[in-house]
Amino acid sequence: MSSAAENGDAAPGKQNEEKTYKKTASSAIKGAIQLGIGYTVGNLTSKPERDVLMQDFYVVESVFLPSEGSNLTPAHHYPDFRFKTYAPLAFRYFRELFGIKPDDYLYSICSEPLIELSNPGASGSLFFVTSDDEFIIKTVQHKEAEFLQKLLPGYYMNLNQNPRTLLPKFYGLYCMQSGGINIRIVVMNNVLPRFMRMHFTYDLKGSTYKRRASRKEREKSNPTFKDLDFLQDMHEGLYFDTETYNALMKTLQRDCRVLESFKIMDYSLLLGIHILDHSLKEKEDETSQNVPDAKRPGMQKVLYSTAMESIQGPGKSGDGIITENPDTMGGIPAKSHKGEKLLLFMGIIDILQSYRLMKKLEHSWKALVYDGDTVSVHRPSFYADRFLKFMNSRVFKKIQALKASPSKKRCNSIAALKATSQEIVSSISQEWKDEKHDLLTEGQSFSSLDEEALGSRHRPDLVPSTPSLFEAASLATTISSSSLYVNEHYPHDRTTLYSNSKGLPSSSTFTLEEGTIYLTAEPSALEMQDDNASVLDVYL
Repeated sequence: MSSAAENGDAAPGKQNEEKTYKKTASSAIKGAIQLGIGYTVGNLTSKPERDVLMQDFYVVESVFLPSEGSNLTPAHHYPDFRFKTYAPLAFRYFRELFGIKPDDYLYSICSEPLIELSNPGASGSLFFVTSDDEFIIKTVQHKEAEFLQKLLPGYYMNLNQNPRTLLPKFYGLYCMQSGGINIRIVVMNNVLPRFMRMHFTYDLKGSTYKRRASRKEREKSNPTFKDLDFLQDMHEGLYFDTETYNALMKTLQRDCRVLESFKIMDYSLLLGIHILDHSLKEKEDETSQNVPDAKRPGMQKVLYSTAMESIQGPGKSGDGIITENPDTMGGIPAKSHKGEKLLLFMGIIDILQSYRLMKKLEHSWKALVYDGDTVSVHRPSFYADRFLKFMNSRVFKKIQALKASPSKKRCNSIAALKATSQEIVSSISQEWKDEKHDLLTEGQSFSSLDEEALGSRHRPDLVPSTPSLFEAASLATTISSSSLYVNEHYPHDRTTLYSNSKGLPSSSTFTLEEGTIYLTAEPSALEMQDDNASVLDVYL
């Protein structure tokens, strides 16, 4: 079922009981894998490099490795077996695309014994990991191997367009034949590094039907939980900065569309959560002491293999999530709903499930008994949409940008408010002086108005009085910062001025009430007779 065992226990429990697969001991399978890959990859180096052709995807090479050895193969203590290699030139191209050199590939797989992992799934597959933590080797069924071989041309096209993907990176497809039994294996990238402790591991499909870890699985030291467990443990989801969130969702959407085009369904997102917590650091140090420092990898050498590289994440420290810890091993920084700093490791797994006749029948039967939309087996388009919706709304969330504090807004705007009020009042005062000068100049041209103008200098209905205006200017300059407040109903820092063409009226008032400064001019009794009576209001 699931390769969620990629971070499982290294053959923990009963070490005296060796696992078997198709009646073949796991030690024999590991030995045959190393011998076969060592021969085929070494033989491939003698072939010149060229462009991949269509027929290269369907080539199968075979070599017989007897236990006593031959002119081409070494002797070994395992039963005689035949080793087949599918599409060797195509997979050589895939390895080169990810920066894997033949010598590094051979050294990772063949230099030291493979480490067997536990499998929480129901498929019964065996999982092995290389000692340098670079590659996962998984046994697959005949239908899955056949489907992968048919998938290779489209897979080749997709990798050319976008090598940064959360989809599995396949580096080789092989078959071991011994005693009439065929054991097919696939070499993939390792999603969950063993040397980074995963405090939580989830296998997420976006389905709720029977998506809870069994009691037997929960009893393991590193259990793999499922969708309902995640909703219970991380009910508010995992939070990312905006840039990382957008990159992650874009990658998931693109990958799901590729899987939908291949009519693939029933895949999962394998999610490993490492909590960056000082209280747990001591326990991790105790665990790491059991591993020799020489074997502990500093970082993965394969290109685009880490979670951060796969989502095209720039690795910038958005919202202060990324810590200064250099040994993140390519994890994606995030935060929990409790504010805990996390490193996430993820990848899409189990993509070799095609929506064939048996899957259609399985969905039809489950849909009759249960809610058809909740079961994991579904048509590819619906499955992709449900998967993306679950990841977008329930699992991954974006940290909202923090808004500025109202108190800070108030403090920052006080100086600007005082300066604006002074500028407005001074400009109004100057305008009023100019208009007064024009009126007096015009009056001097009429001799009949000389005495009237001189005799009525203090009449408010003819010439506005000035003391109230300058009192307003004085009030604006001496107003205290503690008495000013910006009303939230005026979000735009914009001054609106209303005035008539007659000049200022006879009296002006400057008031401050409920967060708004009002500079109001009140007309005299004579001015009230004019429809264009002077009204002057300044709103900030």
